[in-house]
Amino acid sequence: MHFEHIINLVKARRESLNVTQESLAQLSGVGLRTVKQFERGKGNPTLQTLQKLGDALGLEVTVSVKNKGTKL
Repeated sequence: MHFEHIINLVKARRESLNVTQESLAQLSGVGLRTVKQFERGKGNPTLQTLQKLGDALGLEVTVSVKNKGTKL
């Protein structure tokens, strides 16, 4: 999944719930600046930050690591 898709999904969910960026920041415990940067595709949020945003919006955040056949 591309990061842009994650951004769009989070933003669309926030908007569908009529939650402002300010409210999302308060509900998730993530800084307002971080929320705004995230939705603009700026910054580099941690998995913990994505989890907090997902929890606040009722989204499940999962991570999948796959071996594409490359030898280590």
